[in-house]
Amino acid sequence: MTSTRPKDNIFFLLEQGGPFATLNEPPGHAPFSKPTREWVRGLRDQGWTTRYRVLRNQVTELLNVRGFEEIPALLQNVAARQAASRRAYALLANMFGIEGNEREIVTRVHTYSRTADAVINYLRGRVLSSYTSYIEMTNEIDSTKDPVELLLIIFDRRYHKKARFEAKRKLILMSLAGSIDQRERETGIEQKFSQFLDFLNAHVWSHRLKIGELDIAFLASRHDPESFACREVKVLSPAERETVKKGQGRKITLIKRRRFKVNGREIPIYVSIRKKPPEARVLKLIRKGEENPAVAVDDELGLMAVVDSVMEVKLFQKHLTQSASRAGTLMILEEVSDTLAGGAYHSASIGSSANTPMLKFFARMGGMRVEFIVHTNESYLNYMFQRGVSHDEYEVKRIFDSGVVHLLFPTDIYHLDMSDKKDAVIRWFRNRIEDF
Repeated sequence: MTSTRPKDNIFFLLEQGGPFATLNEPPGHAPFSKPTREWVRGLRDQGWTTRYRVLRNQVTELLNVRGFEEIPALLQNVAARQAASRRAYALLANMFGIEGNEREIVTRVHTYSRTADAVINYLRGRVLSSYTSYIEMTNEIDSTKDPVELLLIIFDRRYHKKARFEAKRKLILMSLAGSIDQRERETGIEQKFSQFLDFLNAHVWSHRLKIGELDIAFLASRHDPESFACREVKVLSPAERETVKKGQGRKITLIKRRRFKVNGREIPIYVSIRKKPPEARVLKLIRKGEENPAVAVDDELGLMAVVDSVMEVKLFQKHLTQSASRAGTLMILEEVSDTLAGGAYHSASIGSSANTPMLKFFARMGGMRVEFIVHTNESYLNYMFQRGVSHDEYEVKRIFDSGVVHLLFPTDIYHLDMSDKKDAVIRWFRNRIEDF
């Protein structure tokens, strides 16, 4: 396992081998007991005293108590818990810059809870779907949205170790979701996404087709038996597709294509436009070991395009810059990487393959920075299907190699050793890809 996470950050609170591990019993409330004194001595020896003080102050401030010794009484006092909760929502609103009345603030914070749950559910439903019964969330944690209630569960002896760990994990994921939401509002990402779609419809796509109108086509491809790399691809109409059958080493892939017009000629193009959902951005923060979304998430807006040839890739790139000029803005291309004509793609992303041909760049225009990835039909099929290159494999590798699965699903909590599961998960995805 390779991890880029620095130790002194919020993610280390989840490390089961660290000083803030979730144990069989919750943290002690007696500050002068022998176990507590030994634990504090260990913190000092490891240089964690400052981190502990910061964490302690945050907990006591959020719960509105003077020290951990007051938490047992708070656990027994419903009215005090409700008062602490109302106060905590107001504090969180000020911290994350949330405006509105009390109900609007509570609703916004609860969206952070849904994002936290979506992170776990995404992994359960996709990368770790074979192990979903192992990593299913405790019902009580899944249904709890109030940050004060989650925080109190960590200190509540009635809750099992797994539930207390999941409460802590959910709070950390909610904190990341709040930071992402704050940045979204500060940068106006929703408005920019809408502006980006308007730009494409007004200036990039052919006006012969209505907005959202797509031509259906099929890519009939033949793949190498060893690497499953694309060796031949033909574009078929729906009528032609009916005459072709799949077989060993062959795939038929549906694509729905728009068109752009260059020199009087309309060129078909498959396009996937996306704004990263909050759970994907939270996962990226964890992979990068970064708490600040302004540092770690630089590809909030993105477009992937697929055309028939390398020449059409070049035409589309030129068409984009000319379209931006017609829209009244200069388009600057940054971090350009073109490996469609050969050469290795060099990426700092954990789990990425150097054998992924594509044209990749960031386009800065109209106050936006948009990631563009442009493929030919052949390179797109390799991106989808080639062994060691496919996006499904990349997704598995980056989740495992970055240490995300070990952090979110530690072995002693879930009784599942993730260290030997990566290859099994990749084989599962490969079987799906190559199943005819």
